Amino acid sequence: MSIKDWDPLEYHSPPSELAIGRFQRDIASLFTNPPPGVFIHVDDEDFTLVHALILGPSGTPYEGGFFYFLLKCPHDYPLQPPKVRFMTTGAGTIRFNPNLYEKGYVCLSILGTWPGPCWLPTCNLAAVLLSIQSLMNENPLLNEPGFNEEDSPDDVEAYNNYVKCETLRVAICGMLINETNLNIPLPLSKCIEEHFEANYDFYEGLAMKRMEQASDIIMVPLYAVECLDSSEECLKCLHATVDAIRQKKKQH
Repeated sequence: MSIKDWDPLEYHSPPSELAIGRFQRDIASLFTNPPPGVFIHVDDEDFTLVHALILGPSGTPYEGGFFYFLLKCPHDYPLQPPKVRFMTTGAGTIRFNPNLYEKGYVCLSILGTWPGPCWLPTCNLAAVLLSIQSLMNENPLLNEPGFNEEDSPDDVEAYNNYVKCETLRVAICGMLINETNLNIPLPLSKCIEEHFEANYDFYEGLAMKRMEQASDIIMVPLYAVECLDSSEECLKCLHATVDAIRQKKKQH
């Protein structure tokens, strides 16, 4: 599949009037009744582009992470699904899930990027975001087609530890300071800051727990990837970030 077939940053075909009308209704529905842990913002310059933030679900290796996506209205929406790109990738270096590639590719049947139940015109943006959120489950390696936990339980645990490590480093600390200079809209940046400050004890505890449990290097042989433990540096980042947020609030 060509990058132009799925990447909203590479898709430039203008939508039809029908597509625009339906897309705007889907957006309005999301603002009225957003799924839990999902936040959106319509691009300030392109009303056919939606910025979405998904919070990592509790009880999973993604818990507390800030996962950023772009969704673009195609020419013939809703006959075809939106174009979707995953942005929280550590500048194209981290594969957070068998279905969320380091280059931003989102592998889902509802998007037409994987075999299975396909997109229907009755589907909407909320369905896409909920499908993506469901990928962030307790054992994401089991999303890998043909993978059997009974054959490789150590791989499941190793991948969970890898995701936990990179969620703290990239999807929490990296997103808080926008380390890779993503074009995150101000309302979503504020959402990240507010959620972080309101739940600071959780984030501090998460980093401290990682310091107690993590090994120096976490390896996942199945994907030939590894990550260095950075929990101590992340804890310092969390302290500095919450101090900066609180100081900024005092000045206002």
